[in-house]
Amino acid sequence: MAKAQATIHGAISLVNAIANQKGATLGISLKVEATVESTQGKGIVIQSENQSISSRLINKTVEKIVSKKDLEQNKITITLDSEIPTGYGLKSSSAISSAIALACAKIFKPKFTDQQILLAGVDASIESKVSITGAYDDACSCYYGGFNVTDNAKKKRIHFEKGPSNLDAVIFIPKNRKRGNLKKLKILSPIFEIAWDLARKANYWEAMTINGLATTSILNSDPKIITDLIEKGALAASVSGNGPSIVAVVKKENEAAIKKVFSALEGNVIVSKISNEKAEVHEV
Repeated sequence: MAKAQATIHGAISLVNAIANQKGATLGISLKVEATVESTQGKGIVIQSENQSISSRLINKTVEKIVSKKDLEQNKITITLDSEIPTGYGLKSSSAISSAIALACAKIFKPKFTDQQILLAGVDASIESKVSITGAYDDACSCYYGGFNVTDNAKKKRIHFEKGPSNLDAVIFIPKNRKRGNLKKLKILSPIFEIAWDLARKANYWEAMTINGLATTSILNSDPKIITDLIEKGALAASVSGNGPSIVAVVKKENEAAIKKVFSALEGNVIVSKISNEKAEVHEV
């Protein structure tokens, strides 16, 4: 019998990876805790207050780490506690799959490397159809924190560094959950390439804002919101992931003005710090 608890944080998008399989993300402090307990018996039991979390994703993640033999001899109970709203582009599924992989590895595969644990979650995301690209960019920022610029097709981090810890992400969660047509992102593929190239050269805020103008025009938001946020002091603003949340990165003193822009819209606002915290796990 063994028990392990893993903590992983969420992330926001700087460059959407769908058009070119190249993305850029930044860690934020909203977190997920996964507790994995193995006892005698068989089967995977999931305990979570959030009903919209994909049990297929969770089961696939466990199967990537735990061998068939171990699965036949252990009942695995997974308890999830997440601060990240699901289905808004804030990387909840990447954080959840990485946290579960990390906690399972602590018990069953203690020699696994960070990359092996990370890829278990990425592969499970593709196989359970939770993500189109496997969201390697998302998984990296959830797992390592800070800025991560990635080539998702090659599953490589091209550039990474710590994020500025004095900044906040002001996140707008709209009441209307409708997402736009993701396939249309490919129409602006050269634009996303330019944004990614800027991120690779550490021009993160320009990259994020270009991404914001491109994604809002396609994914059911009004591009004017991006301009309004910049005008009111945001360093950068964009749809996060495939939306529908919109994120502005700001200095403390501009936070109130940014919240005011969002207050004209229907929805909630969450403020989260930029995070450089790496995934962690311990036996309980």
